[in-house]
Amino acid sequence: VQVFRNEENLGFSRASNQGLRLARGRYLLLLNPDAFVAPETLRLMVEFMDARPEVGSATCRLELPDGSLDVACRRLFPTPLRSLFRVTLLSKLLPRHPAIAQYNLTYLDEWQEAEIDQPCGAFMMVRADVVESVGLLSERYFLYCEDTDWAYRIKHAGWRIMYTPVTTVRHMKRQSSRLDPARAIRHFHSGMRIFYEEHYRAQYPLAVTVLVHTAITMREWLQLASVGLRRLGPSRFGVPGNRPTATSPGSER
Repeated sequence: VQVFRNEENLGFSRASNQGLRLARGRYLLLLNPDAFVAPETLRLMVEFMDARPEVGSATCRLELPDGSLDVACRRLFPTPLRSLFRVTLLSKLLPRHPAIAQYNLTYLDEWQEAEIDQPCGAFMMVRADVVESVGLLSERYFLYCEDTDWAYRIKHAGWRIMYTPVTTVRHMKRQSSRLDPARAIRHFHSGMRIFYEEHYRAQYPLAVTVLVHTAITMREWLQLASVGLRRLGPSRFGVPGNRPTATSPGSER
């Protein structure tokens, strides 16, 4: 085991790439420290990848602490239309509709193997050969969307990406972002802007691009306002607000 202690928070992509550049073997694995593998998880995932040479990346079933599926573990790419259905909550109102619930694929049986566009970076196994053709994580992203960008490049290089429920990982989810939610919100929306500009802008007319950036900005402001109100609310009644610890988001990733 080699341990790196950086003097500053480099962000998820840069820090992960430090390890990925030194990794040896047929497969690379992104694994968050708030994701807990079962004893057989790595063996079963390696066997799955060994049997499917056309698969460039794969993930398994990620469960939340209550045992339910973490729907972020199997997704399609966030096109403007899919994002619209998600932001307007239509995909939650109609989770079984194949056209509206595409982003999180909630209309599929969660215990069935499926080809997907992007796994969650909390547990993302990648064939080492893939790196030779698509490179490592893009260091333009500080936190969030770097796994989406990597999956996009892997998929467009001709590799398949799969979800398999052959094993389960327990994902505690958002443990670090809760410590500084405002900063996490800014990084998340920054990642959305970078991803759209890099992969989608050329595919859509200017009007769509303006609408997308406006929607991202409005969503960011609303979430930041919500965080601010939660902090200020209790203090008005003489109760100390819930002030997050001063730490860098993504430090647990």
